[in-house]
Amino acid sequence: MACVSDPFSSRPASSLPASLTEAAAVEQARAAAAETAGDADLVGEHLGIEPEIAVPETDEVGPEALGATATHTFASRQAGYVGWHWAVTVATVPGDDSVTVDEVVLLPGEQALLAPAWVPWHERLRPGDLSVGDVLPSTEDDPRLVPSYTADDDSAEDPEGRVVAFELGMGRERVMSAEGRADAVTRWGDGDFGPASAMARSAPGPCVTCGFWLPLAGSLRQRVGACGNAYAPADGRVVTADYGCGAHSQATLVAADRSEVVHTARYDTGGYDLL
Repeated sequence: MACVSDPFSSRPASSLPASLTEAAAVEQARAAAAETAGDADLVGEHLGIEPEIAVPETDEVGPEALGATATHTFASRQAGYVGWHWAVTVATVPGDDSVTVDEVVLLPGEQALLAPAWVPWHERLRPGDLSVGDVLPSTEDDPRLVPSYTADDDSAEDPEGRVVAFELGMGRERVMSAEGRADAVTRWGDGDFGPASAMARSAPGPCVTCGFWLPLAGSLRQRVGACGNAYAPADGRVVTADYGCGAHSQATLVAADRSEVVHTARYDTGGYDLL
């Protein structure tokens, strides 16, 4: 009985009991893979056998008392699974030559084509993805939101406390946290209606000095507001206090003096007169 070589591990297959490496064990593992695949034609050639090392939980038990375990691998002929292989784990117990199939799985190899790593929906979502009819629920641990009552209050578990929280929060059980407000201000400041935009750099003055400036209430009052000028590009939009545009309420039209100023006399020295 010759042992099967192992291309997947540096540990020698010769250290395994003969019952796990002989042809009968290989065929038993192949049959298990075929049963899982649903068709024997989907299981290809035998690729090798990999010993599995079991580590006892206590020093009082030797590794040999746990028996022996190994994994047979077979090429996969499953459509769409190029580079994958079947892995069938088999085991024996001390003093018994019978082989038991523990597990059958289809695993990817180094050249296998894999799907991209799954990303939770709240991490995939981008601004503008929400369309008509979509519902975007916020999570309980959303750092942008906090209860409208104090964090140490037990109103969350008290029905009457919830009523008070509802009233204090102006009809809301949760309000924006300091982190949420800071993120919003940063996002607005980096956008088209922030101080770094081309419009703001050419404006005659900032929005905070404009008569059409409508500051937001609360802690953001001094930093952001809404534009109420129908002729401004930011009308109805949230703008930062240091944004600005040409529709500023204090903008004036001053006629520019475009007359040419001559600082030196002009002489034609290109020629001369003959007397």
